[in-house]
Amino acid sequence: MKKTILAAALLAAASTHSHSQDVALDTDNDKLSYSLGLMIGERVLKNYGDTLNYDLILQAMKAQHTGAETAMTLDGAQQTLQEQQQKAQAARAEEAKQMGQKFLDDNAAREGVTVTDSGLQYEVLSEGDGPKPALEDTVSVHYVGTLTDGRTFDSSIDRGEPAAFPLQSVIPGWTEGLQLMPVGSKYRFVIPSDLAYGERGAGQSIGPGETLIFEVELLEIKAN
Repeated sequence: MKKTILAAALLAAASTHSHSQDVALDTDNDKLSYSLGLMIGERVLKNYGDTLNYDLILQAMKAQHTGAETAMTLDGAQQTLQEQQQKAQAARAEEAKQMGQKFLDDNAAREGVTVTDSGLQYEVLSEGDGPKPALEDTVSVHYVGTLTDGRTFDSSIDRGEPAAFPLQSVIPGWTEGLQLMPVGSKYRFVIPSDLAYGERGAGQSIGPGETLIFEVELLEIKAN
């Protein structure tokens, strides 16, 4: 919590002077302090922009530093941060869902696209003649995963080796979609967020509420 208050306060102080300043960095401690201020300030600016009340941030930092009475406890401050982060994540998820729904509606109207009862969309790029995997099977595939804006977030082809996994261990859109494919096929799946990673997202690449696109080639069903 102290680090969070310090970060915002450093950014607040910097924001009051947009022009270059003469700063005396005479000691190693001075240089370290200034370096931390720059790095932490950049992170706070990236996460919060200039929407915060920096006067209050400075007041809170000073009170915490001097031991004066504060307007809320550290536990209360932590709860506030968590609540705001949850609200921001929910807002991002809702925006992504709306954009994803438009993409899904447009894609569903394309020739050759089939929409299943769950909302999964698929297009046969090439049809194989092998068996179809069952729910309990483990499969080997090549795939490329992209977001609706075309950015690639994962690719077994780029890694240079197929991915193997039990069908019951992946996102619902994959579990359903792979069972539609004969071995040797290549399909394009458009997966709504509720069949993918939902509002939690996945890592740094897949945000909350994201609709995902996969081109998947089913190479083999592995023996259990």
